[in-house]
Amino acid sequence: MTSTGTEQRIRTPFTDLVGVPHPIVQTGMGWVSGPRLVSGTANAGGLGILASATMTFAELERAIVEVKGRTDEPFGVNLRADAGDAADRCQLLIDHGVKVASFALAPKPELIAKLKEHDIVVMPSIGAAKHAKKVAGWGADAVMVQGGEGGGHTGPIPTTLLLPTVLDGLLDAGHDIPVIAAGGFFDGRGLAAALSYGAAGIGMGTRFLLTRDSAVPDAVKQLYLSQGLTDTVVTAKVDGMPHRMLRTPLVESLEETSAVRRLGPTARRTLEFKRSSGMSWPQLLKDGRAMRRAQGRTLGQMALAANTPTMLRAGLVEGDTSAGVLASGQVVGVIDDLPSCAELVERIVVQAAAELRRAGSYVV
Repeated sequence: MTSTGTEQRIRTPFTDLVGVPHPIVQTGMGWVSGPRLVSGTANAGGLGILASATMTFAELERAIVEVKGRTDEPFGVNLRADAGDAADRCQLLIDHGVKVASFALAPKPELIAKLKEHDIVVMPSIGAAKHAKKVAGWGADAVMVQGGEGGGHTGPIPTTLLLPTVLDGLLDAGHDIPVIAAGGFFDGRGLAAALSYGAAGIGMGTRFLLTRDSAVPDAVKQLYLSQGLTDTVVTAKVDGMPHRMLRTPLVESLEETSAVRRLGPTARRTLEFKRSSGMSWPQLLKDGRAMRRAQGRTLGQMALAANTPTMLRAGLVEGDTSAGVLASGQVVGVIDDLPSCAELVERIVVQAAAELRRAGSYVV
């Protein structure tokens, strides 16, 4: 299949690096960024990224093959750098010729080197200038920086402050690599603003979740569309780390429930995750230890961590908001439609080009 996206209107170092027409990235959202959404984004001219953290190794390979059957365009896979089989998953990307490997945590230098040897673009997500400088020094080809407005795991610094500190930090350290800005983006004005800051593109999660190409149940999409700008909350009660999600009755109850009362449900969800992932107890404990080393989580936070895939699946796949949580960026409060990926990408790049021309007219 060939791209159905619009003609290229904005060329950046990122579009040149990855080989896509438009500087727009659909981020890797667990249970959301599957083959249909990823290929829809790719065929629209953006970079779609498969979310593999919630997939077994076999499921990931099947998903990659399905995406390749739906599109001839470049796409990426998001990987957990601290997963026990991270090296094997990277080899899978090499074997199938995947264009981009993105990471939620910094991959080890030797893993970056191995991917780059096979012309795979390495793009870690970072939350601070020091982390950007570290991975750039290790050979990362690009970085994605997500501000506090974003969905999922996030930090407290808004994109408008985090982005320039990362850009300045990289330049000061002599690293000239593309930076993708994420957190708070949903239209062409945002893309124009990010480019004006010095970014080479934008990443969007919630905006792509709310498209017709997303496999999230329609009833759940309608719930998202009904939310306002103050209807998300950042909580650590789900998996022990700050996580932005819709302020549903379940999330409100978790916020009010003591750790002791959460113990039973946490144990049940851990068992459910073990069954669905096909992992053995030794594998689960090994991954937990790696996550603890990489993120500095406490034992209590580690006990909560296995909750996340199960609770997100209940909400985003099964549509059961009484048992599941719904990750979301703050932009949910300004989204009111469900376009296709092609329609979304086209209107963003058209609007961004118009805004950049308009802004350029002010220069004397």
